[in-house]
Amino acid sequence: MLKDSPAGLTSPDYRRSPVPRYLQVAGVIRRRIEDGVWGPNEKISTLQELEAEFRVARVTVRQAVEVLQSEGLVRRIQGKGTFVSASVEEKRWLKLDLKWHSLAGTIGANVPRFLPVAANPPLPNVQPEDGTPAPRYRYLESVQSRRGQPYSFARVHVDERLLALAPTRFEREPTISVVATLEGLKVTKARQSFIVGTVEPRVANLLAIGIGFPTVEAHLVVVDENDVVIYLADIIYRGDCVQLDVDLLR
Repeated sequence: MLKDSPAGLTSPDYRRSPVPRYLQVAGVIRRRIEDGVWGPNEKISTLQELEAEFRVARVTVRQAVEVLQSEGLVRRIQGKGTFVSASVEEKRWLKLDLKWHSLAGTIGANVPRFLPVAANPPLPNVQPEDGTPAPRYRYLESVQSRRGQPYSFARVHVDERLLALAPTRFEREPTISVVATLEGLKVTKARQSFIVGTVEPRVANLLAIGIGFPTVEAHLVVVDENDVVIYLADIIYRGDCVQLDVDLLR
């Protein structure tokens, strides 16, 4: 049952990553399941085979399998082994195609959970090349979920003047989707940049993932027709649910 372990390749050096070894092993097995190396209801490699492949202790392999079991990807049957679940949901369901209205629509499809904000929130980091800062910003933090599973955490600064235009919507909907659909508001520039990182303790707790779990971190700046920066956001996505889709001929 051992698959996708090319002969002759040396074992990975787990010391190169701050992520615990069992999470690294779980990540490899997870990726194989998502890629169809093992199909639904198929038995995966035995603990002994995984132990030999990854050159880690048996307890590390057991911990990795327990992580995948808690995610619903595998099930263990006493005396028979570990099997892929009957139905494996597409994990990378969040397809960011990097178009302004598509982005706002994708995020706007879910209800955010707004978090309490400290009395002295961080100041917006408006760069000269971004545009002119608004007179005042409202700082918001929220967690986005899908089917009860949190997938992103957002830190947002929005032009305070916009809140008066749709106060109820800003309390209930993702801020970016409100900004994108406000009547009379003209967006002339919207820029987004990405980095790949790992999650820190507070965000790990909010997204229900382990410390050091891979993330995709987006920085988004939106500017209106008067060259005023009306929206800035730093959004941290779980790395296991995001797929970036870019039309190279657009």
